[in-house]
Amino acid sequence: MSMSREEQKLQEAKFELIMSEALYLRSLNIAVDHFQRSTELQDVLSTQDRQWLFSRLSEVRDASNDFLFDLEEEFENNMYNFQVCDVVISHEPNFRKVYLPYVTNQSYQDRTFQTLMNNNPKFQHVLAKLESDPVCQRLSLKSFLILPFQRITRLRLLLQNILKRSAPGSHEEQKATEAHNAIEKLIRDCNEGVQKMRDTEELILLHQKIQFECKIFPLISASRRLVKHGEVTSLEFHPISFKWKGTTRQVYLHLFSDCLLLSRLREGGRFVVFDHASEYRVERCEIKLHTNQKNIFRVFLRDSAASQAREGYMEGHAMQYIFRTETQSQKLRWIYALSTNSEQIDFLRDGLTQVQCLKSYKARENDELSLEKADILVVTQNSDEGWLCGIRLSDLQSGWFPQCHVQPISRNACLRNLQEEQRLQNARAKLHPTSAK
Repeated sequence: MSMSREEQKLQEAKFELIMSEALYLRSLNIAVDHFQRSTELQDVLSTQDRQWLFSRLSEVRDASNDFLFDLEEEFENNMYNFQVCDVVISHEPNFRKVYLPYVTNQSYQDRTFQTLMNNNPKFQHVLAKLESDPVCQRLSLKSFLILPFQRITRLRLLLQNILKRSAPGSHEEQKATEAHNAIEKLIRDCNEGVQKMRDTEELILLHQKIQFECKIFPLISASRRLVKHGEVTSLEFHPISFKWKGTTRQVYLHLFSDCLLLSRLREGGRFVVFDHASEYRVERCEIKLHTNQKNIFRVFLRDSAASQAREGYMEGHAMQYIFRTETQSQKLRWIYALSTNSEQIDFLRDGLTQVQCLKSYKARENDELSLEKADILVVTQNSDEGWLCGIRLSDLQSGWFPQCHVQPISRNACLRNLQEEQRLQNARAKLHPTSAK
């Protein structure tokens, strides 16, 4: 049976999905049989530690085993025209059952592992012995535990490659789009589950450190998340000269998804909130000051707690604050975070710089974006201090990242990436016309 070059590439893309699943399952077998079911390891772990450390890893392994069995059966039944996207679609509900709880458990898993490494010498000894076994190929337990997180992301990329190589308008394209969208939604739900758990823990911890000298409101809310926080310098208005002047007064900002808190940092990491509001806006500003001030931005709080406490308060009044940051990138990041109604950027338009990740980066602040090697990003902002803001093409997540971890890509590669992303969007639009935008 003869195939065109494009058909061969499509078959190769589908075969890659099968082969990668086989390699993934082999690693899961090591994680479960060599580590999770090790009697030596079980003897040094409590029941709760085992649950948090391994979660539902064995069920993830079983799901992969069933998935690979059906993939191989499909391949054997029709070697020259086998389908993988239908198999992905049929297994997605089972993926959801096991991956969602496993991935959501990530924070407990990380914390448990770190606690065991710091406080359980027996665990350290047994783990070192298990990891030294040749079957691990010099990989650590942590490397095996993170495999399910990596796999669902990898599966989406494999499906994306199949979709790109499917003929436009074909049945193959439709099924590839369905499979890709299903896995993409699973990843999104997993990320949201992880983030929601982190947000709740962060709010509980912050609640213990905050006190109000203005109107109190309940900080802990299921829908609230911390967007950005940090210390800035406040500039106060001089009533005699009618000018803004720099002061040494430091203000700590906590920007949440639905409100902004202004506080003073006290000993022991406590915060005393002196103003807050649910409505705010930010603007860049150039103000003539007594000294040469840079990196300044202005924030208006509408109907803030402090303004409501003042005599003669009128509804709709906006308190004005001028803040200064140490660097330009800090100012840009605050303006970006506070610009709740910022204009949507058409990242598919030609002309925006694209970069590729050369070295992985783990986000350290809420407004940063973690990067993996080979990620492609469209740059939307840049600062003089080596920070970029961009949108990752694979999942459209945005955030700041250090410029030293990426490099610009050629114009031809940029155009190719934009064409491929447009192709994906067009395929989604055909499948779900109402969600085309």
